[in-house]
Amino acid sequence: MKLSQFKFDLPLNLIAQHPSKTRDEARLMVVHRSTGKIEHKVFKDILGYFNDKDVMVVNNTKVFPARLYGRKEKTGAKIEVFLLRELNKANRLWDVIVDPARKIRVGNKLYFGDDESLVAEVIDNTTSRGRTIRFLFEGSEEEFKQVLDSLGETPLPKYIKRKPEEDDKERYQTVYAKYEGAVAAPTAGLHFSRELIKRLEIKGVKFAEVTLHTGLGTFRPIEVEDLSKHKMDAEYFHIDETAVKIVNKAKEENRKVCAIGTTSVRAVESSVTAQNHLKAAEGWTNTFIHPPYDFAIPNALVTNFHLPKTSLLIMVSAFAGYDLVMEAYQQAIKEKYRFFSYGDAMLIL
Repeated sequence: MKLSQFKFDLPLNLIAQHPSKTRDEARLMVVHRSTGKIEHKVFKDILGYFNDKDVMVVNNTKVFPARLYGRKEKTGAKIEVFLLRELNKANRLWDVIVDPARKIRVGNKLYFGDDESLVAEVIDNTTSRGRTIRFLFEGSEEEFKQVLDSLGETPLPKYIKRKPEEDDKERYQTVYAKYEGAVAAPTAGLHFSRELIKRLEIKGVKFAEVTLHTGLGTFRPIEVEDLSKHKMDAEYFHIDETAVKIVNKAKEENRKVCAIGTTSVRAVESSVTAQNHLKAAEGWTNTFIHPPYDFAIPNALVTNFHLPKTSLLIMVSAFAGYDLVMEAYQQAIKEKYRFFSYGDAMLIL
């Protein structure tokens, strides 16, 4: 398929700027692949579509406050530094994106905080906007983390046209977030409240936790018309034996295995046995799922509404079928569903 097939006109006012008032009261579109039927519900109605021994696969990654604002030495020019990943804990080396990039050169020192208590040195260029920096910090790892937490800002995506608020620290994080490492939330999971999870568990639904640390590659525009030529950025993932047992038991019993979000799909589809079962794994994945694709693990999916021409929309089309997804998106626009990270959700059965 071609990239241009995933273009559609999205009114900008449908890009959610705030989360729904209550996590599980966002809207939910339910799409039935077998019949093409589309229903309009509220997210907590998801309870009615799952039964005893069905499984939900959730991504327990935790977002860290990745956006820092600082000043360049001598000139005092304001710069934004977006932390992507820690390269070396002992040396405090980080992969970052800087803006404006043209002003930031190897050897420059960057100062953060009103008292300039945190200093970093640029030691390498990685891409046009990418740099490797070393934080010059003498304290313990614990103290360093506290400084980053106090200076860093919740990394809301750029299409949310407002400054992060105190609420975002909690709402741009799933209630089951555990392992820090993501620079973007696994947004389908944001709709789950603790109460809803408890009600699903009482009904007998099992939760399998996997980890995939979402990177900025999720938002990187696809620049090739031929989808088979697109390369995804690699992201760290981890699947343990506990999750493997839960998922494979459900598969053997022909239960629903529902991936909560595209990141959960990418994690499980990156570690499949020859018999199409899940296997334990840890490493980096750059799996790009586009039509046609045979899914080995999930047979249901919860996802948000994505922007045109994105890898996320393309994956959803591979899962539910291109025509059905495009029809669902036209309905979503007509019914004024809210799009993207803080938007409404879709359940595909």
